[in-house]
Amino acid sequence: MYDCGRIAIIGGGSWATAIAKIVVQHTHHIGWYMRRDDRIEDFVRLGHNPAYLQSVRFNINEITFSSDLNKIAEVYDTLVFVTPSPYLKSHLKKLKTRLRDKFIVTAIKGIVPDENLSCSEYFHQVYDVPYENLACIGGPSHAEEVALERLSYLTVGCSDREKAQAFADILTSDYIKTKTSTDVIGIEYSSVLKNVYAIAAGICNGLKFGDNFQAVLMANAVQEMARFLKVVHPIERSIVDSCYLGDLLVTGYSNFSRNRTFGTMIGKGYSVKSAQIEMEMIAEGYFGTKCMKEINRHCHVNMPILDAVYNILYERISPQIEIKLLTDSFR
Repeated sequence: MYDCGRIAIIGGGSWATAIAKIVVQHTHHIGWYMRRDDRIEDFVRLGHNPAYLQSVRFNINEITFSSDLNKIAEVYDTLVFVTPSPYLKSHLKKLKTRLRDKFIVTAIKGIVPDENLSCSEYFHQVYDVPYENLACIGGPSHAEEVALERLSYLTVGCSDREKAQAFADILTSDYIKTKTSTDVIGIEYSSVLKNVYAIAAGICNGLKFGDNFQAVLMANAVQEMARFLKVVHPIERSIVDSCYLGDLLVTGYSNFSRNRTFGTMIGKGYSVKSAQIEMEMIAEGYFGTKCMKEINRHCHVNMPILDAVYNILYERISPQIEIKLLTDSFR
């Protein structure tokens, strides 16, 4: 059985905090990279993350903090990246430690901007990490509910089933159920697309569309997702699995969803800039929309929902006009 060895969390946000809570309960020691020394100092003093999920208490003696990514990468065997996708490249620019022999787990639900690559593709192409050493975490999993220990289901994707199962075992608890998959690319792209579709759901919510239409929107979204995945990574998969459809539904409907909240503000008439400022948190779907639009220029998949969200966010088309055109395409 594969041994994940010593595990470190890379990132200091809400999902990073939730994953750290799960992992440290199993291992009783983690490394934790946070960019800001003042956040680390406050964390050690308070016993919780000062900025996110403040109700989650930690035993500080079980954590080795550092703002030096190289120190963490040198010591730990498994690195769990949980940074916002737009900032992944800037974090990794500081890295001099070789990653090829590390087990890299990405819990980033986004595309690497400019590169237009999923996180696993980026680590493989730029850092020469073999695919068997790359895993991802997918599934419907709001950090807030994990922090509250509400029952959640996660999927660990890796081309090496043994490694996927080893990390899944670390995540498994009374309130976390896990399964494994080899569809890393499919899980990553679906986790990006569901953020785009959640923005669409939010826009429609802001425009006062009701539950009946939201259901039709989600039904069309999962079909659109299936079409794209079939082209970009044509393997046998069940699109109704929790890591695809389940993640789409929770992000499209939940009040915890940043992307739905962002979309709702856009639908109510906020500009992109003003919505981002008021939220004070990153809606990954905003960046994902542009990346997926550019990727699809090469894939040529029929994606009317993606196109509509792109037109609203980047071409400044009126949400009322764009969504009206979208509704006419649904059946």
